[in-house]
Amino acid sequence: MIEVENLAKHFGPAKAVDGVSFSARDGEVFGLLGPNGAGKTTTVRLLATVLRPTSGAARVDGHDLIREPEAVRAAIGSLPENAGLYDRLTPREHLRYFGQLHRLNGAGLERRIEALIAALDMGAYADRRCAVFSRGMKQKVALARALIHDPQTILLDEPTAGLDVMSARGVRDLILRLRDEGRCALLSTHLLAEAERLCDRIAVIHRGRIVALGAPDELRWRTGQATLEEAFVHLVGAEAGEERQA
Repeated sequence: MIEVENLAKHFGPAKAVDGVSFSARDGEVFGLLGPNGAGKTTTVRLLATVLRPTSGAARVDGHDLIREPEAVRAAIGSLPENAGLYDRLTPREHLRYFGQLHRLNGAGLERRIEALIAALDMGAYADRRCAVFSRGMKQKVALARALIHDPQTILLDEPTAGLDVMSARGVRDLILRLRDEGRCALLSTHLLAEAERLCDRIAVIHRGRIVALGAPDELRWRTGQATLEEAFVHLVGAEAGEERQA
């Protein structure tokens, strides 16, 4: 579970995240939906303890983001915007290395590696070096790496970026399986169709602030729009109009 209270991150005068509050429960996919530059990735990086908040508080699985960063890092699986793989390692070697960093070893680790290779359909290239991989292949390795220690909470920043249709479908199916297993998945995306298909609840974020939060059907009903796309445009456009008037 993720609990966020007035979380903020400023870079000088720029307010990348500006007083964000929400909770993401176990057994749901919670979406951060917004245009590029809205503050989604910064929010994910704060929760992953890559960045330190300017103000506010957050807890991940009961662990305080500022006081217990190591416990937070142990509790989460994080898929960043950029895969950041080691070119000379194979997918299997990546998973073994990161499993060992999480104090996994032996037969249990090897079974976990094989299960993830199968789940993400990486068998054909599990023992090839990542230097020659496409972006989609690298994305799948990075996702498997995030799941190697079987975390309860998963942070996913644009998880289907660069994937072909079948690979993206496989990743989406995996995210839904994680939800059905009772895990908490935080999904950052700018893809409306993906948010509508996967997310139980969505926080629409614009210029560092949450402008609406609810289930896709609720957002459509509240805005009086027929589709999530129209609801999103209505919400973001209304926010932009208020800022211009101010």
